[in-house]
Amino acid sequence: QVQLVESGGGLVQAGGSLRLSCAASGRTFSSFGMAWFRQTPGKEREFVAAINWSGDSTSYADSMKGRATILRDYAKNTVYLQMNILKPEDTAVYYCAAYKGPRPSSFTNYDYWGQGTQVTVSS
Repeated sequence: QVQLVESGGGLVQAGGSLRLSCAASGRTFSSFGMAWFRQTPGKEREFVAAINWSGDSTSYADSMKGRATILRDYAKNTVYLQMNILKPEDTAVYYCAAYKGPRPSSFTNYDYWGQGTQVTVSS
């Protein structure tokens, strides 16, 4: 069992930055790939970024390329999402997720989810 707890969300002006954190419980953190998703009301959960279990491969949604960095700290069992040049359309609840093996093609196939953290970008 893995528990994920996100933090770091908040209100920021357009053009600003935020760093989200996802703290994972358990000693199996290093065996999971980690990802960030976001969701707005009435819309499906949307992929943002992912990092594999060994930390040497990352992927990003086109909308976040060049503006986001995902990284993980094995000593702290934490994965981070650094977001820069934020836009109002980045406003959403951001979720952390964990997966085993190859990154799932659908958000429904991730193994564990956090409770989410709200990010609001004002114009």
